[in-house]
Amino acid sequence: MGGYSLQALAIIVLVGGIAGWLAGLLMKGRGLGVLGNIVIGVLGAFVGGWLLGLVGVSIGGGLLGAVLTALLGAVVLLALIRIVVGR
Repeated sequence: MGGYSLQALAIIVLVGGIAGWLAGLLMKGRGLGVLGNIVIGVLGAFVGGWLLGLVGVSIGGGLLGAVLTALLGAVVLLALIRIVVGR
């Protein structure tokens, strides 16, 4: 049924956590906690990949490329959340 191995899921969580944490530091927020950072980072990976695809840019492969792509998307997500919530 599932298409992801345990190792792949662990990498997704790791990348999401790192990207969410870094985005929180860059956006100077209060922090969202470990789970919030992971969620923002994983969602950010999708947003970052979509945005980079729109402009035809590839950051590169591997773990560093994944973290940078997720970081870009997470910063965009946090900025949008800040605009909507009004902080």
